[in-house]
Amino acid sequence: MKKDSSNRFQAYRDEVADFAHKLLRHDVLERDENSVFSRESWKKCADFGMLALAATKTYGGQEETINILRAIRAMEGFAYGGLDNGFALALNAQMWTVQLPINECGTEDQKQKFLSRMVKGEWIGGHALTEAEAGSDVYSMKMTAEKVEGGYRLNGTKRYVTLGPVADFILVFANARPEQGRWGITAFLVERSFDGYEAGPNEQKMGLRTAPFGEIRLKDCFVPDENRLGNEGAGFGIANHSLEYDRCGILASNLGAMERQLEDSVAFAKQRRQFGQQISKFQSVSNRIADMKLRLETARLLLYNLAEKKQLGESAMLESSMLKLYLSESFVASSLDAIRIQAGHGYLSSSETERNLRDAIGGIIYAGTSDIQRNIIAQLTGL
Repeated sequence: MKKDSSNRFQAYRDEVADFAHKLLRHDVLERDENSVFSRESWKKCADFGMLALAATKTYGGQEETINILRAIRAMEGFAYGGLDNGFALALNAQMWTVQLPINECGTEDQKQKFLSRMVKGEWIGGHALTEAEAGSDVYSMKMTAEKVEGGYRLNGTKRYVTLGPVADFILVFANARPEQGRWGITAFLVERSFDGYEAGPNEQKMGLRTAPFGEIRLKDCFVPDENRLGNEGAGFGIANHSLEYDRCGILASNLGAMERQLEDSVAFAKQRRQFGQQISKFQSVSNRIADMKLRLETARLLLYNLAEKKQLGESAMLESSMLKLYLSESFVASSLDAIRIQAGHGYLSSSETERNLRDAIGGIIYAGTSDIQRNIIAQLTGL
């Protein structure tokens, strides 16, 4: 990353962190406790320009082309200042798995109808890929898209859809040619107003509670041809392409959370006294701080390396899997260290320390489990 660009991106990161700190964190504890998604905060983010990071200028974006380097620094700052990992996940989910595919694969009409409204915060879009029997083996999906006059008729159920309970439309992947397996998978923009569309309630979960998750059920749901995204059978490529960008954004948010976590742990260790001295003087505590710092900076290098490759338009499946595995596992490990350092205080919900651990656990599951990432890394290494 060039020095002038790095300085400019750092300044923007700090601006985003200040925005999130001042306007978004006042009710995080209450929203987390009650699993509340804030549409008001969503609109504030849109007005500030967060959603415009994942669109080109023609459709309300910040720049002529999407700058992933600028975006990841923004997401770092957002999580660092806002302290809401769930809300950061929700933003990234729309930006990189819905906005980006429409920006790159959509027709002019689709971009005007969906992308512009998302950037303004008027519409919320979800991404539906996972099913009950298609998780890690996601391309064995059962949802079908039968070609009929003027469009397609979709049938099936999607699970764990981020923003599903509140979305105005969903980017749904269904198999239009089941006999061709993954090469029959096709992407559709399915609107909440369509007959046969049913969104399930927000499902309660361990962490990331401010990001609503739920099922999407489609029963003989007619989707017109103009709502198909890309060519028939292009869904496999669309989903894979957006996944690498999605990991950049989500994991950049985790990196920002880890940075704040480290600062809080250092401050606590310096002010907490036991046996007549600061607990930072105890080697067991200082070693944990050192491990947290090492994880943070190693993860940062992996993230920036992946983002630079994507900015250059390069395929980076290996780098994406390495980042996903390392950063998500590091966030869990550092969250445990932070609780051990703060002990009873860190275990209390009011400290906000325990929430990072609950949120971090999700990272070793969503966007490809850690075990799947190890399989991919091994395969791409030559095994």
